[in-house]
Amino acid sequence: MNKEIVLGTRGSKLALFQSTLVLNKLKKLFPKLSFSLKTIVTKGDRFLREPLESSIEKGFFVKEIQENLVNRKIDIAVHSLKDLPVNDTDNLCLAAILERGDHRDSFISSNNIPFEKLPNYSVVATSSNRRRAQILKMNSKIKVISIRGNIDTRIKKLDNGYCDGIVLASAGLQRLQILNRVSNYFKDDEMLNAPAQGAIAVETRNSGEIKELVSKLDHQNTRLCVSQERIFLKTLMGGCTSPIGAYAEINKNAISLKGSVLSLDGMKSITKELKREYNNSDIGVDLAHSILNSGGDSILTDSRSK
Repeated sequence: MNKEIVLGTRGSKLALFQSTLVLNKLKKLFPKLSFSLKTIVTKGDRFLREPLESSIEKGFFVKEIQENLVNRKIDIAVHSLKDLPVNDTDNLCLAAILERGDHRDSFISSNNIPFEKLPNYSVVATSSNRRRAQILKMNSKIKVISIRGNIDTRIKKLDNGYCDGIVLASAGLQRLQILNRVSNYFKDDEMLNAPAQGAIAVETRNSGEIKELVSKLDHQNTRLCVSQERIFLKTLMGGCTSPIGAYAEINKNAISLKGSVLSLDGMKSITKELKREYNNSDIGVDLAHSILNSGGDSILTDSRSK
């Protein structure tokens, strides 16, 4: 292969870190090939004043990158997997999923107070309905407001007095080496993560030599776990704005999957967990149906109507 292989990415500090990580791994595996990065602006980068849940279609942070990939302006796309729609995109494939980082959410406060010790009526900012619902479930007297922007922007807003605390993905904080700002990590039974949170996705066109090259980066156990989380989400017919959490992990020859759905105000929630043999491919579907049949359907229907 004589041509330069171009990786497409968003331009945020975290996105550039993740795409550079992929680029360096490919360079190490294929030292004779040439690679470069191309920064692409997405709708998620342009419309920073809109609440994320108000009018954003699925694929808000990835659509333009995928279009560049389909149109052969880039050869590889690097995403945070949780931003990718659960439905397949024509002519594209998920060639590799890197080993997952920390799946948990973190709380950062202006004075380093952990979430559980926040005074009532404190203001916590998040762009996620899932986080909003779980914050209110833990403490209904917290005021939750919207916040947009990349990690640095959100921390700056916190430091400038916009709010008393923010909730961010631990993996992103770890990759940017700012874990020193974390006031506490949420346990899974306090705030269940978004499906595939902490995983980096590497997308290519669905045939050709580049797909085969990228597949060498795939981490099998991570793929199995996040695939079941995304199947759970897809079966619930939920997008990234729905108050849905899921986390799968492998222990020896078994895979366990924990999932939850919540009302927007956090007052109603259903959380269940299943454990199956490692090679069972139906756990995501089965857990979703179990939650739907236990009242999850009405919770999600009500959430979507608001």
